[in-house]
Amino acid sequence: MNILILGGSGFVGRAICSKLVAAGHSITVPTRKRDNARALFPLPSVTVVEDDASDPTTLTRLARGKDAVINLVGILNGDFERMHVTFTETTLAACKAAGVTRYLHMSALGASTDGPSQYQKSKANAEIAVRASGLDFTIFAPSVIFGRGDSFLNKFAQMVSLLPPLVPMALPGSSAKFQPVAVDDVARAFVVAIDNKTTYAQRYELVGPKVYTLKALVAYVMALAHDKHMIIGLPGFVTSMLAGVLQFVPTQPLTPDNVKSMSVDNVSKAAFPAFAGTATALEDVAPTYLGRAAIVDEFALARERAGH
Repeated sequence: MNILILGGSGFVGRAICSKLVAAGHSITVPTRKRDNARALFPLPSVTVVEDDASDPTTLTRLARGKDAVINLVGILNGDFERMHVTFTETTLAACKAAGVTRYLHMSALGASTDGPSQYQKSKANAEIAVRASGLDFTIFAPSVIFGRGDSFLNKFAQMVSLLPPLVPMALPGSSAKFQPVAVDDVARAFVVAIDNKTTYAQRYELVGPKVYTLKALVAYVMALAHDKHMIIGLPGFVTSMLAGVLQFVPTQPLTPDNVKSMSVDNVSKAAFPAFAGTATALEDVAPTYLGRAAIVDEFALARERAGH
């Protein structure tokens, strides 16, 4: 198949592209800046094009001649309405104009029009647009996604490494619950579903086999690094006050909308979709890229790539 992937240069996009190439598909990935997708350059059947996919005319041109479109575009902070809802509507219209009927959509676990955060509401409104599109759609709604190069566990690993000795880690939202899912599992679900008609008009929640509090996840990251700092969970009102300040930091490490999202458990009772195999345990993957053991793995990987 000839597939257009929007958001294909991101963390999940790279994993999906790799698996699609292995399955014999051809992929086009548009990006505003070609160097942002340099990790995709070695993949033989991936074409990276420098284009503004938010422009309706450009997006229709990109979609023309494709067998399917995958939309992975999403943000954790910023203009949710524009990035989640308007862009999805533009993409759906481009699919119709280009004659593409197969559409796969990345949503999020917890998406709800009644959700406490604008993030959750915008994700839900995007899903509504997808369901009303008349296309052969599949929606995936994952919990937080982990894997080599993630921005979740790696963020906490970096924070831990910067802690001065004997200074405890003050952790906002420590009691929030997550059910992390491996990036390879998410990518496999997309790839297997692409030409699987039983997945048409379906929504799948993608979660790992185990539920963790945020405090437990950070403690696990610390254990991998043999770090013995104490973790102090911040009360809700302190977390909210902190978010009110950190939202003005350029990187926006925590915003009031993030706090609202964390007030709802990011977990699901749904089984991992059978067509995509079995969900991988976090403990089977995280040690390969976090902590002391990961350093050895990195050297071994480098030697393997060099042919030694």
